[in-house]
Amino acid sequence: MKTIALAGTFDTKGQEFLYVKELIEKLGIRPFTIHTGVFEPLFEPDVSNREIVESAGYDLDDLIQKHDRAQATKAIAAGMEILIPRLYQEGKFDGILSFGGSGGTSLATAAMRALPIGVPKVMVSTMASGNVEQYVGTSDIVMIPSIVDVAGLNAISKTIFRNAVLAAAGMVDLKDKLPQEEEDEKPLVAATMFGVTTPCVEHAKEYLENHGYEVMVFHATGTGGKTMEAMAKSGYFKGILDLTTTEWCDQVVGGVLAAGEKRNEAASLCGIPQVVSVGAMDMVNFGPPETVPQKFKGRKFYQHNPTVTLMRTTAEENVEIAHKLAEKLNMASGKTVLMLPLKGVSAIDVEGQPFYGPEEDAALFRTLKENVNQDVVKIEECDMAINDPEFAEKAAKTLIQLMENH
Repeated sequence: MKTIALAGTFDTKGQEFLYVKELIEKLGIRPFTIHTGVFEPLFEPDVSNREIVESAGYDLDDLIQKHDRAQATKAIAAGMEILIPRLYQEGKFDGILSFGGSGGTSLATAAMRALPIGVPKVMVSTMASGNVEQYVGTSDIVMIPSIVDVAGLNAISKTIFRNAVLAAAGMVDLKDKLPQEEEDEKPLVAATMFGVTTPCVEHAKEYLENHGYEVMVFHATGTGGKTMEAMAKSGYFKGILDLTTTEWCDQVVGGVLAAGEKRNEAASLCGIPQVVSVGAMDMVNFGPPETVPQKFKGRKFYQHNPTVTLMRTTAEENVEIAHKLAEKLNMASGKTVLMLPLKGVSAIDVEGQPFYGPEEDAALFRTLKENVNQDVVKIEECDMAINDPEFAEKAAKTLIQLMENH
């Protein structure tokens, strides 16, 4: 029998969860109940709140006595991240379902994000119609807007709950009935791309695929970089073709597509063979022109499209950006090559294009060469632009050599 984990605050929303629990049972699926509330639940769960907080080193009685909601929430979220993946590995459930407001969503999605990609995860939330990045992160959580508050049962909430149960039940119950597509198992390679590095990455991707690899391309928009890092850390990739590291520009200067301070860490720390370049490090990303912060008035801009405004990085900014990339590459425990395209780092950073900047690029290249530990990382200077086919092919060939000798 298939099992769906039902996680939630059974003290304040016990009636609602009882309703959902009965719906799951009517479908011939076993509910596996996990109580994330602080106080006594309305019904006996399979996993108690005490078990959850103790898995993270907290004491439930102490939390209750302190009456500190923030501390209790922190303890439960930490416990959920630790306990739920363990229960999944033990075969306790096949998928997970929850619903709640901002607090309940934070607790349940903390556990969902810790589960492997592919495990069915459904979250009904009052927060689902806005920016859900903080809840979904780099996982594959399905977010369903609750339409009305999840407190109480009414015609609308019952409809939403039923649809959520059907969605989760379909994921866990029907997946075995859908035949798996027969494909040759090919080693996976991750690649990073931006619009202005597309010709390079597409050419390199074709070369790698012609040599027996499957290439997963991540758009370097902040979320893309974070997702690639998370999957690399989880062991999905044999090699990484990280040619587009532009997210550091947004991280350092203050653009809208930053990937966080841990970018470029996973491959280095996990010893994954990697070929890295400085694709699109000539630009910082903003939304429409009116959204660009006033402090950047007078800078060089390029209107990529009506909703994307690009700002040229300066030599001083490129020095700081290069220090960040060098710091991460110096962590490398596996074979790493840094390729520098001396004739341009993007489609608009070549002679005759609006962001052509030999001085800015020279500052970037010089700082990298001065700060990268060349006992750990091999640097190859290429008298080409990043989108030249020869550069793309050289990058792909280099990665294949690193992977074959790994």
